[in-house]
Amino acid sequence: MLEQNKNPFKRIQGNLKDVPPELRKKVMHDVAMAKLIMEMATLFTGNYSALIEGMLKTSASNGKK
Repeated sequence: MLEQNKNPFKRIQGNLKDVPPELRKKVMHDVAMAKLIMEMATLFTGNYSALIEGMLKTSASNGKK
């Protein structure tokens, strides 16, 4: 019962250890690669929705005439 009443976040506030430099470098590289992939995906796919929307609006306005 006492174990349930303890705040688990107080254990997190303990002494933090430094991350090894090689692990930090690998994580930062992986984050940079993920960001690059996301930006490239946006570059190649971001305008398709606007293009399709523009085509549909043009088709709809031409069909009403």
